[in-house]
Amino acid sequence: MARRNRTNRHRKVDPSIPAFIDQRQPPVGIYWNRRDRYWYSLPGGKYTRVAGEDARLSDLHAAMETLHGADRGTLDYMLGRFETSKQFEVLAVRTQDDYKYCRKVLQGFKTKLGIPFADLRRASITPPTVQRLVDKIAETHPSKANHVARYLSAAYRWAGLRVGVEKNPAKGVQQARERGAHRVPDAETMRALIAFLRERGSRKGHTEGSVSPYLWAVAEIAYRCRMRGIEVRELTDADWTVEGVIVRRHKGSLDNITRWCPELREAWDWLANRRNKIWQRKVLAVPLTPDKRTLLVTESGHAVGRSTLNTAWQRAMQQALKAGVLTAETRFGLHATKHRGVTDTPGTRRDKQDAAGHRSPTMTDVYDPAGNMSKKPG
Repeated sequence: MARRNRTNRHRKVDPSIPAFIDQRQPPVGIYWNRRDRYWYSLPGGKYTRVAGEDARLSDLHAAMETLHGADRGTLDYMLGRFETSKQFEVLAVRTQDDYKYCRKVLQGFKTKLGIPFADLRRASITPPTVQRLVDKIAETHPSKANHVARYLSAAYRWAGLRVGVEKNPAKGVQQARERGAHRVPDAETMRALIAFLRERGSRKGHTEGSVSPYLWAVAEIAYRCRMRGIEVRELTDADWTVEGVIVRRHKGSLDNITRWCPELREAWDWLANRRNKIWQRKVLAVPLTPDKRTLLVTESGHAVGRSTLNTAWQRAMQQALKAGVLTAETRFGLHATKHRGVTDTPGTRRDKQDAAGHRSPTMTDVYDPAGNMSKKPG
């Protein structure tokens, strides 16, 4: 008998569970009986059978909601149903990750009532309510605000004929004006930050002033390979070649190879050695195929997710501000390291375009051609 609890997000795959169940997303507090092949729970310590082996993931969520008296009138109930639907399953993985991230934003955004936005009753949510939400988030994160607005609109469209939602309050909401250009650090500031991340990352974890140990290597690789954060997170051993790193780009850009330079090789080897030590210490099964061996992992040995990396970066920026390495004016995001990398690529505009994997010169035009570093990207 094997217990399946969501608190252990990265548990091993149980081959006895029906193949149509996504084992990464069972409801909290539900377990699988291997011998007799059914789902059960332990509300109040009482053993309770909740569903048979033919139950779909959506059935399991509905059963647990009934068991625990979930409020089906809340926004989060609708979002949960959307997330376990067949229509959600066929979306691109990147879209699914983005939608899950937006749901977490809504679950953490406190309203004036003192409750998360996701816990509001759907009947009370109107277009002005959503507009105020978007405007508030946009004060500091306009791109995030627009992602949340699009997510809500998609969820409501899905729910129209399935959850009995008649109107889409996110439809027609005015999007936030996103910044025309990313704040690109000068060469000296970026090198100082990477050195700071390296020193603070070497400190004992969860101590005052420490930051996530892998951030310096992430920033170095993002700069050298002109990569987005998601592209760094998705690197695997299959992307290592004798010539350099295979960069598998998103958003329509072209894949290419960045040749090795001492800094890039050091960052790659450091992440690979760190990962291998964690896997050995945690006694985790090492994937046989290189494309399954993720380069960037957490202390538990599992792939670093989007929200994990974003949170780690923001916390590190706060530490850098306190230490005087950055100021409010020079603070920058992880994506800016890609901008710096394209800017510092030697050669013509065409050389920069090819290095960044851009399909057209227009895409390259968003980067400032000025800039110098003592050692250029690979």
